[in-house]
Amino acid sequence: MQAFGNDYRCVRFTLPGFDVPDARKAYTLDDLTNFIARVVEQVSPHQPVILLLHDWGCLFGYQFAQRYPYRVASIIGVDVGDGSKRTPRGLGLTLAYQGWLALAWWLGGGLGNRMTRALMRLMHVPKSPAEVTAGMNYPYFLMWFGERVSYLRAARPFAPAGPMLYVYGQDKPLMFHTPGWLRRVQQRPGSRVVSFDTGHWVMLQQPERFNRVVKEWLRQGNQP
Repeated sequence: MQAFGNDYRCVRFTLPGFDVPDARKAYTLDDLTNFIARVVEQVSPHQPVILLLHDWGCLFGYQFAQRYPYRVASIIGVDVGDGSKRTPRGLGLTLAYQGWLALAWWLGGGLGNRMTRALMRLMHVPKSPAEVTAGMNYPYFLMWFGERVSYLRAARPFAPAGPMLYVYGQDKPLMFHTPGWLRRVQQRPGSRVVSFDTGHWVMLQQPERFNRVVKEWLRQGNQP
């Protein structure tokens, strides 16, 4: 916000389920894309927006862009592309940590919170464990156990309609994109892929370079 606020009108918001510490409601993909649509309509009713997305925000923002392409001018995606690389090792690691967090959401309460915070410490998540509760794990539960409202079932394959900047960290055990998806993004007019020598939290681990890369790409005309 500090880096871009002088040149752009920046709006950030909290996704449903991440604002109430003890909430355990699960929100479907329809719920979340409709929520983003309401935010965009409120803050920019007459002009498409630039989406800057990270982690689960990528999944939800990409799906919003699929459903409302006329509301999105360009996309900056950080470290999550078309999903995890499905090598046997990658699949095993994904199921291990996401299954643990899905179980933590299902159990809830003090046990669910302790399970969530223990994994945060193990994965060196750059956030205070006290700020995170098991209720924030509902995306993991719906991803794998949501049945008819599972994100796996409801999500559409994502291909950006307009220009996209995709930034990702190389220093981590899992890649959340496939090589083929990277190539398709790079081939789109105005799009770019940039790798960083970081982990999953690119914008926190190399903030100056991250901000510079994003600003340079936007100056090339990839904005409303």
